[in-house]
Parts: sequence; structure tokens; C-alpha cells
Amino acid sequence: MPGHGSPTVGQRRLAAELRRLRERAGFLGEEAAARLGWSASKLSRIETSKTGVKQSDLRQLLDLYRVADPHRAEVLALAREPDRAPASVDSAAIATFQAGYGAFVYAEAEAIRLWDWEPQLVPGLLQTEGYAREVMRGWYSMFNLPPGELDIQVEARMKRQQVLTQDQPLDFSAVIDESVIRRRFGDNSVMRQQLQRLAESSDMPNVEIRVLPLDGNHPVGTAPFTYMQFPQEHEVPQPDIVYVEQLDNNYYVAFEHLRLEALSPAESQDVIVSTARQVWA
Repeated sequence: MPGHGSPTVGQRRLAAELRRLRERAGFLGEEAAARLGWSASKLSRIETSKTGVKQSDLRQLLDLYRVADPHRAEVLALAREPDRAPASVDSAAIATFQAGYGAFVYAEAEAIRLWDWEPQLVPGLLQTEGYAREVMRGWYSMFNLPPGELDIQVEARMKRQQVLTQDQPLDFSAVIDESVIRRRFGDNSVMRQQLQRLAESSDMPNVEIRVLPLDGNHPVGTAPFTYMQFPQEHEVPQPDIVYVEQLDNNYYVAFEHLRLEALSPAESQDVIVSTARQVWA
């Protein structure tokens, strides 16, 4: 699998279809594996796209599930699709970043429609190089990561943006909180260039950007999430994917750095009280 273990959309589509076919045939995973003389873990790894499936094994599964042509031929064709990285994917960058990043990037590159809710940052597909570098700099300094990896990640983020300008561009819709365009990353010139990029991107026919105002209703009150839809290939559907961004670990380190960057308790109290008086009186 490409990206050091990150499955492509095609691999996930095949895995999901094999699980659907098993359930339609009325088999539990353990039962199907036993019928084929396999371990239950082997079938589980195939159905969760943690490992590929050989054509001979795939034919055994399709025989067991009584899958006939033309759908049988479509599933076999899907399994023969080569594992190639889309043009917007930088495999070297995937190898240096946190778990789950590879799967997200491959999915993003193969999606036809993407909806993005961002309450904290400008969406990655719309970031300038300067803004992206400032956003990532804190993470790399927090965990003392090699500075060279920062350059790799910034370059990879810029490369990902090709999905918006390719021959069949991604249909991209983003809702960002108003605080996003007010929160500083870098100096004033970085922020001006970033907001100019947002304004210019709004003129692209495949890009929609909406700002959720601070003085309006907030319908979700949740962390950032990305919703992706995919094309159907070989008559085998691919389920939609929702990606929710979160830390994989190191919560203690992250929180300690947040405490150091935040105002003191007394200063924070002053800000809270003054805001209540000046804004909400």
C-alpha cells in the first residue's frame, strides 16, 4: 500500500465491498474465514484495508458469497487497479507526519466533493506558504522535531492544493469561524497575504467559502471536521468519509504549551470581565 501503510480510496472501497458482500450472504466474519480455512484475523485485515487481497483469495471470497457476473467482474477489476499515488500526494511527507495523515491525504486527493468546517485555522487547501509555515512551526518547536521536516510538510501542503486546479477539480466548500481571520499566525504581512488568498479563492468556480460570524448563531459548537464524497468506480460504491482532527497523543505536552502561551489567571480574569462589560453589556 502507498504512503507507508496508508490505504488508497480504491483499497478502502474494495474492503468495504467485501464486507458488504459477506453480510449480504449471511456470514459472520469468523464463519466465512472458517469456511475458507483462514484465520479470522486474515479476513478482518482484508475487510479493514489493513492488508491487500490476492486475486486467488478474492476469487475464493466471491465464490463463497455467490457473487456472479457482472458484479463479480467489477470487483475483480477494482482489485487489479494499480496502487499509484495521486499527483497531489507527497509520500515522503506522509512518512514524517502523525498517524492517520496518510489516509486523509489519499482520500482528499481522490474525493470529488469536500466540505470543511474550520473553527480555528484557514483550511489547509487554502493556506499560503507563509501561513502554513507559521501554523506548523508551533507543533515542530513544541515537540523538538527536526526543522527539515517542517520544510517537507509545508511543501507537501502546497502540493495538496493541486486538487483545486487539476483538470477535474475538487468541489470544495468551507465554513470558517470569523475568529479564524482574526487569529494571528506570523506578522501582519503573513495575515494580509492569507486573507487576500481567501478572497481570491472565493472567485474560483469550484470553491465556496463562508464565514460564520462571531455575533451570529453557532449551530454545532464542535471541533473541525472534513466530509468527503467519492466517485463510483467499476460499479462499486465508496462510502463517504468523515475525518475529525485531533491529537493522537502528547496531550500533556500540548496542554503545557497552551498554558505557557495563554494569559495568566489574573490577566484572563481581567479580559473576561472587560469583555462582559464592553461587548455584552
